[in-house]
Amino acid sequence: MTLRINGKDHAVDADPTMPLLWVLRDILNMTGTKYGCGVAACGACTVHLNGAAMRSCILPVSAAEGKEIKTIEAIGETELSAVQKAWIDHQVPQCGYCQSGMIMAVEALLRDIPNPTDDDINTRITNICRCGTYQRIKEAIKTAAQYRTEKKDEKEQKEIVNV
Repeated sequence: MTLRINGKDHAVDADPTMPLLWVLRDILNMTGTKYGCGVAACGACTVHLNGAAMRSCILPVSAAEGKEIKTIEAIGETELSAVQKAWIDHQVPQCGYCQSGMIMAVEALLRDIPNPTDDDINTRITNICRCGTYQRIKEAIKTAAQYRTEKKDEKEQKEIVNV
């Protein structure tokens, strides 16, 4: 089967029932996506499937065929994303294990809800942080939303000037 991951096609020989997580990590050596629980509870394995945050530890690879898969490796490829910048500014990571899944979940949240409320964050970000940095995570999400708004405003201003 062929999987489209981070904009590139990958031919994969895997059992169709194998979880996408293991295809990414063991077959394609893309180890940014983490194994945490194996039951889709913790979110360490979060990737985007056609833009939606999905837990890859229980998703059969066959369900991802023909869809666009985005992993943490694609976030901040050329420059840090707003979420990554906010993570650094708020010193969110402690042990760092949950970070790739958490960042993927937040990227999807901010794409869908550019200025999320606390309720939006609490409802959509269900990933587990074993270090308990939830308050910093929430603050970083709000900062990332602000950074994205500022970047959008700067882009619009440049377009106006260039007209």
